[in-house]
Amino acid sequence: MKILILGAGQTGGTLAENLASEDFDITLVDEDAGRLKELKDRLDIQTVHGHASRPDTLLAAGADDVDLLIAVTNSDEVNMVACQVCYSLFKTPRKIARIRSNEYITGPNGDDAEPSAGVRPRREAAGGGIAPRKEGFEFFSREHMPIDVLINPERAVMEQIKELLQYPGALQVLDFADGRVKLVAVRTYHGGPLVGQELRSLREHIPNVDTKVVAIFRQGRPIIPTADTVVEVDDDVFFIAAADDINAVMAEMRHLEGRFKRVIIAGGGNIGLLLARAIENQFHVKVIEFAESRAQVVAERLSSGVAILGDATNRDLLIEENIEDTDAFCAVTNNDEVNIMSALLAKRLGVRQVLSLITKPAYVDVVQGSDIDIAVSPQLATTSSILSHVRRGDVARVHRLRRGAAEALEAVVHGDARTSRVVDRSVGQISLPAGVTIGAIVRGDEPIIAADDVVIKNGDHVVLFMIDKGRIRAVERLFQVGLSFF
Repeated sequence: MKILILGAGQTGGTLAENLASEDFDITLVDEDAGRLKELKDRLDIQTVHGHASRPDTLLAAGADDVDLLIAVTNSDEVNMVACQVCYSLFKTPRKIARIRSNEYITGPNGDDAEPSAGVRPRREAAGGGIAPRKEGFEFFSREHMPIDVLINPERAVMEQIKELLQYPGALQVLDFADGRVKLVAVRTYHGGPLVGQELRSLREHIPNVDTKVVAIFRQGRPIIPTADTVVEVDDDVFFIAAADDINAVMAEMRHLEGRFKRVIIAGGGNIGLLLARAIENQFHVKVIEFAESRAQVVAERLSSGVAILGDATNRDLLIEENIEDTDAFCAVTNNDEVNIMSALLAKRLGVRQVLSLITKPAYVDVVQGSDIDIAVSPQLATTSSILSHVRRGDVARVHRLRRGAAEALEAVVHGDARTSRVVDRSVGQISLPAGVTIGAIVRGDEPIIAADDVVIKNGDHVVLFMIDKGRIRAVERLFQVGLSFF
């Protein structure tokens, strides 16, 4: 597959690195010649120096002969124009664009807020109501702006953090089959319920709950678990279960923690505001924002949440805002250093769980093993969103894990016993590539945990876990349908 990526920033560079490692034919376009040289020296890709939305640049990059365009420059407008040019001039089959501005999606006045009381330094500021989205607004269509898939990294990160806040103690929570099944990662600790026991004991402890441990990472190394695998301290355990059973399984991995009630968000930018609005009806929410004008915007757009003008790395401010009684602290400013320092400070002041948004990959290694409980990468979230449109076959959802080394995906099964290597076969009969585990099957609305005797049927959604993304081609071949099916 030939893929044209516009924008060589953190997101574009990460995408190029991930896709080039899978033998896709990648061309990368950017105006920063130095950045292009750095990536070309390191990766097996082609690069074109130029403005990403200009027809001559796109033609030089081979837009007339690519299968997929991914526009992830720092400008929504450049991304949109590039997609329009590729559609009108080059008939590019599929176009994905990163669109950050919510106004393009909601339409005129689709997200305007009522006037509010304003922001008071270190004090509460009540916000007004939110106007509903205009019905029927479909700007992104062939008739208007021909973009096939919209990617909003801020919203993807917000959804990821929102899920984590629902399950205290979880390192990752990933949805499949419209939320019917979840893949959850937890870290075991000394004295934890399952530590020192074989995985088979899970069935004895929770006989009425179906779950499957699909992988264990021990000291950074993956283990494909069996029934007699013994859980050790500091294992990262990945298990899959129906959404309603997640808490019961987590209680066996580590004592079930009380639900979060109070959340402080450091940063009132796009992610911080989206997160605050998404959770303010479930938690007591405070947003700390350094810029007065932005803090005013946050105050106007929150209904029950609180906007605080101040510096999230200010110890006195955090103490004044009762940081020791806070359950979760989410550092989501646009500055990695501020996120790391404020999260570390919050943890040392008594917050139960701290989360830091980190854009620079090198910083993830720095915080590994520190007091920061969870590091969230917007690049990884964006890559996961795009991969489902790159994978061969019918793939509904993809999640990259372990800094991109592992992958979980939801594949839709098609065919019959003659044309498919999985249809009408039990899980135990399928010859899976090394390091690949089938975790669950969703048939209609029914989630089924994948025991060896479960038979896969046409139309099933199969959730798989790969400890090594290098196995993806073998998995794709396994789920491809023979031509005789058509």
